[in-house]
Amino acid sequence: MLRGIDVSSHQSSSYDTDGLSFVFIKATEGRSYVNPKLAAQTKRGRDAGLVVGFYHFLWPGNLTAQAEYFVSKAPETRGDILAVDWETTGGGSHASISEKDRFIRKVKELRPHHKVILYCNRHFWLNYDTTSYAGDGLWIADYVTAGKPRIKADWRFHQYTDDPLDKNVADFSSESALREWAGA
Repeated sequence: MLRGIDVSSHQSSSYDTDGLSFVFIKATEGRSYVNPKLAAQTKRGRDAGLVVGFYHFLWPGNLTAQAEYFVSKAPETRGDILAVDWETTGGGSHASISEKDRFIRKVKELRPHHKVILYCNRHFWLNYDTTSYAGDGLWIADYVTAGKPRIKADWRFHQYTDDPLDKNVADFSSESALREWAGA
């Protein structure tokens, strides 16, 4: 298993990269928020030679506008991975299944040379999702032993803890296999 983390404006722009193969960075949320540390966190990951991914926190409604906003703000380098973060918003709502699916398809249309994946927690995957559509791969959050999420579906990334920050593993045999999958 390859090790990685995901970061947002809540984490430092000088996060520790030792032992990591990848990092996911929050880029956008809804149609108006951009992570103020996006550029610095991206530079940190690239300077360390990590595979870099960007995620968008999905809100209900205006899917095309959200997808366009995300791809307009997320850096575009060959081999970057794009992800939709599908979970409950601060207001207690969440995008519907069809909205999640449409968002992934729109991002894939706008960035056809990038892998586009779904991030969600185990509860959403098992209790809300009925299509099992995850684009190019599933990034599942389930806080158990790294690499052992409690789902039957194939997954590419597993977020297994948020203490002291979001830590992940990737189901690839090597970093070169991850890079090849990502199109780097």
